[in-house]
Amino acid sequence: MYTRALLTDFYELTMAAGYLEQGKATDTATFDLYYRHNPFNGGYGIAAGLEDAVRAVIHTKFTDEDLLFLRSLKSSAGVRAFSEEFLRYLSAYRFNGSIRAIPEGTVVFPNEPILQVSGNLVECQMVETVLLCHINFQTLVATKAARIWEAANQGTIVEFGLRRAQGPDGALSACRAAYIGGADSTSNVLASAMAGIPARGTHAHSWIQAFASELEAFRSFASSFPDDCILLVDTYDTLKSGLPNAIQVAKELEASGHHLSGIRIDSGDLAFLSRRARQMLDQEGLPSVKIVASNELDEYIISDIIAQGGRIDIWGVGTNLVTGSGVGGGALGGIYKMVEHNGRPKIKLSANPEKMTNPGVKKVVRFYDHDDLMDADALADDSEDLNNQEVLIVDPNNPLRRKRLSSGRRVELLKSVLESGRVVYEFPSLDEIRSHRKEQLAHLHESHKRLHNPHEYKVGLTYRLWQQKEHMLNQATV
Repeated sequence: MYTRALLTDFYELTMAAGYLEQGKATDTATFDLYYRHNPFNGGYGIAAGLEDAVRAVIHTKFTDEDLLFLRSLKSSAGVRAFSEEFLRYLSAYRFNGSIRAIPEGTVVFPNEPILQVSGNLVECQMVETVLLCHINFQTLVATKAARIWEAANQGTIVEFGLRRAQGPDGALSACRAAYIGGADSTSNVLASAMAGIPARGTHAHSWIQAFASELEAFRSFASSFPDDCILLVDTYDTLKSGLPNAIQVAKELEASGHHLSGIRIDSGDLAFLSRRARQMLDQEGLPSVKIVASNELDEYIISDIIAQGGRIDIWGVGTNLVTGSGVGGGALGGIYKMVEHNGRPKIKLSANPEKMTNPGVKKVVRFYDHDDLMDADALADDSEDLNNQEVLIVDPNNPLRRKRLSSGRRVELLKSVLESGRVVYEFPSLDEIRSHRKEQLAHLHESHKRLHNPHEYKVGLTYRLWQQKEHMLNQATV
């Protein structure tokens, strides 16, 4: 069978082959992986996908079958795409470079490296696609989940998206990222087994239709699952049929020493129906019965339901979460750019200032204000000392926008993960990453978390790095 060593863009292989043929086998380089715009027109991102990305990099090994396939490829002119010399190189390929990265669950912002790769030029080029594939998608979904969690007033979220995900691999990656970002459980049983995420579920409308009556269907489900019973009440009429029948079954369960866990509403006016359902349940002495809502939810719909007085305890979110869809969503748009070659800083020019890269090996330092909220992030040359001194940062897209940072609490974000191809980082558990994400969002000002017109968080270059970039721009020749 072919392996995931082939899970790369063709141009990564052609560039690697070309570098070797052009005598660049000993060249060194550094690349930054970052994004230019927050997803969903929001005010922040949540870093995710690091462990999967790094493990994919270090486990990449071309098998004989992989090499046989690559040997069979031909150019449009009918000649072999790759030389035997390059195929021999691939047969012994292992990533021996170094990676620094911002830990998963950390709040991140545009134009700062989420991940930085250094080492042999060919190896750094070879890992571009696989790193972007993991980091882009999981960061997108983790950010979506965090926005949904915030919109739900940090309530309970169940990820229901397996059937609508972008294929099986996408479903597993999305489930992991959703759990990092704020989902509490999943309907995806394989993800539960692989990642230790709690598995949850109810039943479909087909269960109701399979019985002679709705009441019989509810009684049968309660009989099978008396201690974990959530009844779907909108198959026929939520208020006139579903709720009264669910209440009757709840009382029957109580009489036998059990309790109805909840009811689920999957259609209609969720704000109105949940308010009325809460009233009916409470009037019957059933305040512990939870109300679950589903049906194409996202952060905006959830926010609107809560604003209208909706009484929902658990939110089942599927399609819009696992696909990262919505305004400003669909894809993160992370990029991977060379910033150093053979020890010399490099810059990419563009007529569009935001597409120009920030040169050199950098550190990312986060400053906190007197309320212990995130104030601004400084991108500095890796050799700069930013401790115990005032720091001036410059917006590279608008140099007139500057900010002085003097707060005492400042944290360097990039951590060593790989050194010379060896893991030097203890990957945290998913629950530890979730706790880190909660702590991070607690220190982010509300103005950056709001759904509409969030404030732009300041990310700037230190004055020294800005001067270096300006000098390179002035010296650049076409």
